Amino acid sequence: MDAIQVQEFGSSDVLSLVERERPEPDEGEVRVAVEAAGINFADIMQRRGHYHGGPEPPFVPGMEAAGTVDAVGEGVDLDEGQRVVAMTDGEAYAEYVTTDAQSLFPVPEGMSFAEAAGFPVQFLTAHSCLFEWGSLDPDGGASGDGSDEQADRVLIHAAAGGVGTAAVQLAHRAGAEVFGTASTQEKRSLAERLGCDHPIDYTSEDFVDRVNEITDGEGVGLVLDGVGGDTFRKSVDAVPQFGQIVAYGAASGEPGQVDTATLLFGNKTVTGFHLGRAMVEDPDRVLRAVPDLQRGLQAGELEVVVGEEFALENAAEAHEFIEGRNSTGKVVLRT
Repeated sequence: MDAIQVQEFGSSDVLSLVERERPEPDEGEVRVAVEAAGINFADIMQRRGHYHGGPEPPFVPGMEAAGTVDAVGEGVDLDEGQRVVAMTDGEAYAEYVTTDAQSLFPVPEGMSFAEAAGFPVQFLTAHSCLFEWGSLDPDGGASGDGSDEQADRVLIHAAAGGVGTAAVQLAHRAGAEVFGTASTQEKRSLAERLGCDHPIDYTSEDFVDRVNEITDGEGVGLVLDGVGGDTFRKSVDAVPQFGQIVAYGAASGEPGQVDTATLLFGNKTVTGFHLGRAMVEDPDRVLRAVPDLQRGLQAGELEVVVGEEFALENAAEAHEFIEGRNSTGKVVLRT
């Protein structure tokens, strides 16, 4: 089978199309014939060698794929040909991938494989950051300790990205007042269409000043930050007393750092979230959102925004596209 392999840590040119043996499912596993694989920024960080605890070369990247059940291991009651989306421990940039049967979800009716490949990581990350690890009440209203008004305000960085587009929709559906940062008018318009009340151009205005201007200095009760670096540090100033920041990534390449005195005297909270580790340590807490998310997708209340599709052999081009900040929504590979 064809697969994309990271030969060594480095830029996108370390991604090579290789021929590998088709994997066989072990007990409790399923082999999926991949139609589409989702690309996450974590894949790029792994390729660069900057991902904490990431794999060593050579390896096949990719954490999610959609396709059909091709073969099953002992103890698995699934039929070949079933349309599924899979969360994997890697190796999704390939024509076939094996994964634990518990990590499979049926593809909602009417959803394309490309859309399905963009569902698990971004929507489960967004839902967890907002409602499980974050302080937003999915039924509306505040679940934190700040004022209801502040806690119902959410700032989402990279609001037109994969996780961002999911988070904007989920926060809007929960009745929150949504603030979102994005670099271009096209991206801000997309975020606004999905439910962002206040799109902010972070390239031309200070997002903290803009948040304070809109809220009369009250700030937002929750910030979702997958950027890190200066964005994280400034986000601390965007939340009021008892506000919270959920850090789920460092796309800038620089982890966020904060003076603990700022947290102490501001009664502010920083919470970390990593989907892969959460799935290992407390999978029920993450996965209990799946039925509601699937209902929302089937009802048209939620959508997976697919920005671009690339052929599997053009994985390097797809990575460059994302690294150049050209992408909106989810970028996927098609086999």
